[in-house]
Amino acid sequence: MDFKEFNYQNIEDFKSDIRKMGLDIPLSDNLEYLSGQVKVGSFTLANSLAINPMEGTDGKLDGSPDDLTIRRYKRFSGSGAALIWFEAVAVVPEGRTCPRQLWIHRDNLPAFQRLCNDIIENSRNASGFTPLLIMQLTHSGRFSKPQGKPAPVIAVHNPYLDPRLNIDENYPVISDSELEQLEDKFVEAAVLAKEAGFHGVDVKCCHRYLNSELLSAFTREGKYGGSFDGRSRFLLNTVKKIKERLGNDFIVTTRLNIYDGIPYPYGFGVDREDYLKPDFTEPVQLVKKLKELGMPLINLTMGTPYYNPHVNRPYDKGGYIPPEHPLEGIHRLITGIGEIQKQVPGIAVVATGYSWLREFAPFIAAGVLEKGLATVIGFGRQSFAYPEFAKDILSGKGLDRNKCCIACGKCVEIMRAGGTTGCVVRDAKVYAPIYREYCRG
Repeated sequence: MDFKEFNYQNIEDFKSDIRKMGLDIPLSDNLEYLSGQVKVGSFTLANSLAINPMEGTDGKLDGSPDDLTIRRYKRFSGSGAALIWFEAVAVVPEGRTCPRQLWIHRDNLPAFQRLCNDIIENSRNASGFTPLLIMQLTHSGRFSKPQGKPAPVIAVHNPYLDPRLNIDENYPVISDSELEQLEDKFVEAAVLAKEAGFHGVDVKCCHRYLNSELLSAFTREGKYGGSFDGRSRFLLNTVKKIKERLGNDFIVTTRLNIYDGIPYPYGFGVDREDYLKPDFTEPVQLVKKLKELGMPLINLTMGTPYYNPHVNRPYDKGGYIPPEHPLEGIHRLITGIGEIQKQVPGIAVVATGYSWLREFAPFIAAGVLEKGLATVIGFGRQSFAYPEFAKDILSGKGLDRNKCCIACGKCVEIMRAGGTTGCVVRDAKVYAPIYREYCRG
């Protein structure tokens, strides 16, 4: 279907396109599904809405939250969402994706404690409940730029990604012994996250950062590559170690790529003959192993913003024209995530890919929950643009198109240019000047 940008005037036009394209995208008028409580371990979510991890790249140079970080989480904590999946926080300085990415260590623990307390207090005052707080722990791997210049740490060479960072064939890969030591760094950061007041941590394994890259390390030699057991070793070891250290009451989870969209043998979750088709055999196997380890919750996604951003965040305008209608990308996310949820029913799956849908998102979200294709619905870009989205959905008022994310990609432009990021369109007073400085200067 020839499509340039979001131009639906009403939900009937929207449904018509879904039918014309033959897509199995569920819709439901029963938005009560979104207000249902969700049991996650010993924690009960007040509703089925979440804020997915959205980096502001606005921390201090020592990794502490700065003023814009604090402002963002004040907005998020007043959103009405029962789950706040805190953005990527580096576990080592060399794993930061920019000089202002958050990084937790013993010296700045009090700053994270204050922010965590503020989030919980503000949510209680605004919505009457304590949100589930998950800190995403990361190593940026090949996308590391701790001093502002590329300083990649790669698990394996990749002919599709290496040229983008001018990585030649002689560039060294991280050693097995270094990966063993890094597992323990994740454990140390998890200990600090618990001391800060978070209810759990996410061992980030998505979008081709280091842990995610290891899942596709088919060509890597040694114990962290080759076989499924080798490629999943880092993630599973780290989850086990954190649980052994912190016990079952502290949630250990992951945001996991279930489809990379990169040709085999360089992509995870892809059909070996046609990389444009997912193959969820290994992702299902991995999620089952994680559930066996006691993981009660998992956040699922696809693609990489550095290679095929339309896969993980469907859009219709941005750095390039996507090769597919955004609804096709949303359908891939819904059906793929739904496949994992159906095959591993005992784990609460957080879904993604709803922001492009604007005011129609709640109806598809309700349809997804009604069909059992996810347990919690997460919003990413939408939370930058429209932080009170959950309250408006749960109140019955619905989403206001004039407040919704328009999927323009300007928040990502700022991040790539090295600035502090947010919504240039809906939060223009703060971020339009930053956008002009970094992207139009």
